[in-house]
Amino acid sequence: MASDLLSIAKSGTNAARVALDVTAQNIANASSEGYVRRSVRLEEVSAAGGIGRIGDVSLSGVRVDQVIRNADLFRQTEVRRTGADLARADAEVSGLENIETALEQTGVFNSIVEFEGALQQLAVDPTDPALRASVIESTRTMTRTLNIAATSLDAAGEGVRFEAADDIEQVNLLSQELSRVNLRLARAADKSSDQTSLLDQRDSLLQQLSDRVDVTASIAADHTVEVRIGGAAGPVLVDGGTAGTMAMTTAGDGTISFTLDGNPATPLSGSLVGHGQALVKLASARTELDTIADSIVATVNAAQATGAALDGSAGTPMLTGSGAAGIALAFEDGALIATAPAGAGANSRDGSNLATLRTALAGNDAAGAMDALLFDVSATVRGRTVTRDTLDAIAGNARIALASQAGVDLDQEALNLVRFQQAFQASGRVMQVASDLFDTLLGIR
Repeated sequence: MASDLLSIAKSGTNAARVALDVTAQNIANASSEGYVRRSVRLEEVSAAGGIGRIGDVSLSGVRVDQVIRNADLFRQTEVRRTGADLARADAEVSGLENIETALEQTGVFNSIVEFEGALQQLAVDPTDPALRASVIESTRTMTRTLNIAATSLDAAGEGVRFEAADDIEQVNLLSQELSRVNLRLARAADKSSDQTSLLDQRDSLLQQLSDRVDVTASIAADHTVEVRIGGAAGPVLVDGGTAGTMAMTTAGDGTISFTLDGNPATPLSGSLVGHGQALVKLASARTELDTIADSIVATVNAAQATGAALDGSAGTPMLTGSGAAGIALAFEDGALIATAPAGAGANSRDGSNLATLRTALAGNDAAGAMDALLFDVSATVRGRTVTRDTLDAIAGNARIALASQAGVDLDQEALNLVRFQQAFQASGRVMQVASDLFDTLLGIR
């Protein structure tokens, strides 16, 4: 049945008060991370006609239907997806830049060129002690720069693996917290402020997870979420109040792989994938660097074995060890450099064996191989940087689209304050008029 004027006005003041409270909440949390703007949906209170009343007249006021979180699930999913792609690219570029720095700043390429240059100068006078000492020094520099480059690559790998291990720890912590939020959501009253806050926490945790590993979220009717990694058919990370445990395994070449509850897991994006991709490139660069070092050792020692030292004795290995980390200078005496052919006498000026060494080094082209390695890493960095910048723009557009809907616009909230305040005052004025009317009627004699 239709309500009286006072009841209608009262319902208006109650609705306006709730709307003002929600607006104030939005303003107070305008800078809160993960906060989603709320809005009030009002609904007319329907009333049926009674005996002696017109059936189609509905004069029962207004009520608050629900407080709505202005968050679109599609836009949230897009933010998570594009954010995961950006985090992957960013982590990969960071790791690749460390690889590039490790190879370039150690000066391996320059040291190889200087070693070959010292051999070229020695060819002018194979018996000159100063030129022989220069070759020894350039050889020492080359071996040490290779050692440093290998150490730097190892350090870069350790740094990437440390970051990946930290991300694994964060994934486990976030998934456990998300499972607890699921349990609280399952018990929360529908459309309550507690539920709304929990939904904000749920979405924030999903966003933080997606920065580290791709997540496929399935929202249930009670607003709890099931999370899978590695696509919609991937293993379950969070299901209700249960959270899985991710772990990382390091292979012999330094690359990493992941497991979820002991079973292999293959994430598709997120910073964990970027770390893994950077380590794959690092392992390839380290293998190539070791190959260059081994080729230098084999080439130089092979030439030494077919020549004679300055005193006429048979040449001995000039380099020892294997790989960039193990290569080292075998002797300090420049007189042991086998510049003359085998069987030559002492102080021979015959530099044919030195020429053989230089020809072998030119054919082996260690400097060219090192230059190609540096170019490959640098080109990879540049290409991945372009990709990252593109993904950054895409992710930024997705964030802006979500923020335009879920973010707090202080100008709009200021308008809402005025509008709902006026509605509250108008409803209060209606109650005052109703009171005056009743007083007037009661005062009639």
